[in-house]
Amino acid sequence: MLVIAAVAERADNEHRVALTPSAVARFAKLGLRSVIEGGAGARGGFADVDYAQQGAEISSREEVLAKADILLAIRPPQIESVAGLRPGTKLIGGLAPYTDPGRLKGYAGLGIEAMALELLPRTTRAQAMDILSSQANLAGYHAVARAATALNRCLPMMTTAAGSIPAARAFIMGVGVAGLQAIATARRLGAVVSATDVRPEVREQIQSLGAKPVFEEVREGDEITKAAGGYAGEMSESYRQRQAALVSGHIANQDIVVTTALIPGRPAPRLISDAQIASMKPGSVIVDLAAENGGNVEGVVAGDMVERHGVLLIGLTDGASRLAVDASNLFARNCYNFIEAYWDKKEKVLSMPADDQLVEAVTLTRGGVVVHPRFAQMQAA
Repeated sequence: MLVIAAVAERADNEHRVALTPSAVARFAKLGLRSVIEGGAGARGGFADVDYAQQGAEISSREEVLAKADILLAIRPPQIESVAGLRPGTKLIGGLAPYTDPGRLKGYAGLGIEAMALELLPRTTRAQAMDILSSQANLAGYHAVARAATALNRCLPMMTTAAGSIPAARAFIMGVGVAGLQAIATARRLGAVVSATDVRPEVREQIQSLGAKPVFEEVREGDEITKAAGGYAGEMSESYRQRQAALVSGHIANQDIVVTTALIPGRPAPRLISDAQIASMKPGSVIVDLAAENGGNVEGVVAGDMVERHGVLLIGLTDGASRLAVDASNLFARNCYNFIEAYWDKKEKVLSMPADDQLVEAVTLTRGGVVVHPRFAQMQAA
């Protein structure tokens, strides 16, 4: 019987766990035995007894690594922390391959098969396995909740005997999964919400959630391209300058701004300058969801709160982790969906053809070498 396993995440402020009790029950129905490090789920609200009740074995970290055929991970484990894995073991989860090419070489040296689920293409088939979307959804929610508690005023309009209080204004920059959830959450809390993106085609999505789109009109001669996978492409310099001027004037009147723009494999694009921060009202709040990748906001500090020109900048790096119960369950379900798609129910084994579209997209190392074309080229360079 194959063993699926997880150990405690060692990153600072990481409360999530890659294998949850509900996932243990699902894997058991497939015919996989679950083994987990004692206390691995404690910070996420999952006690060892919860795992044991679902049939999981609780072991030491060393024993878990020695027994694992499949190891799930939310963040990329350091080489020394998984050195006990046997060659051929599959390491599946969030492996952040762009951040440390040397780590991929280390995984290859261990002989393990590393599979980064954040590299899954944005297709219908891969949707249920998409760890980026499930975690970004929660991060977008938490960003607004965090801003609401830090703001020096309330979000909804209120009518009191002493007079009326106008609704706060929230501006969401970047309308991906996190941005859409931020719009929906700010609307639920009663704010007047507006949003923008470098992709004009998302205007209808913004309007469908009851927010105001902030876009410069596309003129004849403007060139706006679409990138693969639903990411933002390139735009002409003329359109870029007009859009930047429009956004700059809009920011000055906002109480809350949430930025969400990320580009895989590249530093986060700069969306808000120091001058734009200075134009905002004292007491306003900016939450930057891209702080860990360099930040969309000038002067933001990843994992910290700083004040500039009377505006509070929050470099949010643990939005999903702060919602550890839901985030862990969603992540574990993503992993289950990926594994279940390649599970041979008759033979009780994983059957992952190397030329399968999804397998090829996520596989970083196999047979002692880095096999992903993009990262193999980086290694060679």
